[in-house]
Amino acid sequence: MSEQTVKGVISRSKGAPTELVDVVVPDPGPRDVIVKIAACGVCHTDLAYKQGGINDEYPFLLGHEAAGIVETVGSDVSHVEVGDFVVLNWRAVCGECRACKRGRPWYCFDTFNASKSMTLTDGTVLTPALGIGAFIEKTLIHELQCTKVNPETDPAVAGLLGCGVMAGLGAAMNTGNVGRGDSVAVIGCGGVGDAAIAGARLAGATTIIAIDRDPAKLEWATDLGATHTINGAEVDDVITAVQDLTDGNGVDVIVDAVGRPETYKQAFYARDLAGTVVLVGVPTPEMTLELPLVDFFSRGGALKSSWYGDCLPERDFPMLIDLYEQGRLPLEKFVTERVGLGDVEGAFSAMEAGKVLRSVVEL
Repeated sequence: MSEQTVKGVISRSKGAPTELVDVVVPDPGPRDVIVKIAACGVCHTDLAYKQGGINDEYPFLLGHEAAGIVETVGSDVSHVEVGDFVVLNWRAVCGECRACKRGRPWYCFDTFNASKSMTLTDGTVLTPALGIGAFIEKTLIHELQCTKVNPETDPAVAGLLGCGVMAGLGAAMNTGNVGRGDSVAVIGCGGVGDAAIAGARLAGATTIIAIDRDPAKLEWATDLGATHTINGAEVDDVITAVQDLTDGNGVDVIVDAVGRPETYKQAFYARDLAGTVVLVGVPTPEMTLELPLVDFFSRGGALKSSWYGDCLPERDFPMLIDLYEQGRLPLEKFVTERVGLGDVEGAFSAMEAGKVLRSVVEL
């Protein structure tokens, strides 16, 4: 086999419109695989790459929230086989780093990536988003970046577990450890926040409060399991509104899916005296937080950050797909629209306007 040239979506420079271009995919290295992409969600992280919010290693090959079929495998690949239906993941745990050896592989940051680079036809090396790069007909990744799931599943639905939906589900279920009978609030009801709501419902929470300033998003949240809603633009104080819905106590677990100092303060004070705050919304580097230290001291509970929903792809993806297939997890409700590979720029606009939970590129 020799290298292939396929169509892919790149961001050439900060803030420039995306381009659909020819991308050269090399032969896989010994533990690499080529995956033919079936569907890839349009995630806010891709927009952050495009806008320069991650780093300046342009040009980027965008897309990372994907599912597809293994087409070619390297000489030493044993984890997957040609023909396997897989969801791509960006935490291919190494098993050797300090976190892995201490039994906390969801904190692994020595994750595996492909041994070779995809390039433009002139040889310019592309930086794949989150080590994946999946707005493309075929992508090159490490074998451990593939997680086999039920091949009967709609790829547009399965691929969502690759990033945003997993981040939200895991923020509630893994990081927040939501349990039966808990009260939960979620600030910010986009894709990640609504996934946290779905996760809280799945985990058995009885009071689930959705908080947003957009009535349409609050409707989405209700459809995914919220029992109460608070429109932040219509109440005097979000904290009091949460306490009013929980007998004055505040919630057991609150998820901040926005990631701003204002929303974090609301989360900090809207929880029960020993409640848990989970930050899953991504702040920008210049943001700072100022709170009285005595307020930290006078409250128990936990303040946590959730990276990728503290997930283990090999454990969580197949289990969540099974729950979806059983009708217990409505993942299909996150797919707002299905678009083509040439429609990524429009999908970014729809995302920024708050019109979609997820646009999914289908190939």
